[in-house]
Amino acid sequence: MNNYKLTIQYDGGRYKGWQRLGNSDDTIQGKIENVLTEMVGEKIEIIGCSRTDAGVHAIAQIANFKIGENLTESEIMNYLNRYLPQDISIVEVMLVPERFHARYNAKDKTYLYKIWNEQYTNPFMRKYSMHVEKKLNITSMKRACQYFIGEHDFTAFSNAKSKKKSMVREIYSIDIEENAGFIQITVRGDGFLYNMVRKIVGTLIEVGLGEIDAENIPSILESKERIQTGRMAEAAGLYLVKVDF
Repeated sequence: MNNYKLTIQYDGGRYKGWQRLGNSDDTIQGKIENVLTEMVGEKIEIIGCSRTDAGVHAIAQIANFKIGENLTESEIMNYLNRYLPQDISIVEVMLVPERFHARYNAKDKTYLYKIWNEQYTNPFMRKYSMHVEKKLNITSMKRACQYFIGEHDFTAFSNAKSKKKSMVREIYSIDIEENAGFIQITVRGDGFLYNMVRKIVGTLIEVGLGEIDAENIPSILESKERIQTGRMAEAAGLYLVKVDF
């Protein structure tokens, strides 16, 4: 079997997320699988490295699929980009070893969150950022970031329903930059629970608004109580930007 790795960009605004949902093809995975199935004439399943939520975007989502045919990388890339919707783009196709697995081989992931922090909305970025009207205290937010770094149980910062899987994840870094009205928060870690990045960002926003004390983050983590975290940041501002293997 030939194993192909895809690097995918998409505007997730009109989709129900990455993961295929039953018979619905209103997902990124569903759209790509449908085109691949038409291309090779048999049912194709792709494996994504991250199950991004409804409305979340990707600059470099990674996936892989296997087929028996010997197609060139350019043949696959050209076919996909020809028949996929314009809000989904394949930026690279690579033939990889058969054992490569987009989800299990991923070592760390990086997400970016964009906040438009001005009084009035930005009409050109309203679908790609979260608008926070009141000025955020960046110093307080940066102070809160340090408490997330390291290995923690992130139960309080996830909406994951399963209690069987481990809620422990390691955050390597959280960086905050402010530029021309935008606040950009970059989060890098070994993996993320369902809604985890959006819950972390939402809590950082409340710290920036003075509604949560930065020094309360350790006790919130220890509590494992979701009710203690801040609001969940909107999906529109979140981007999967990098996956390392």
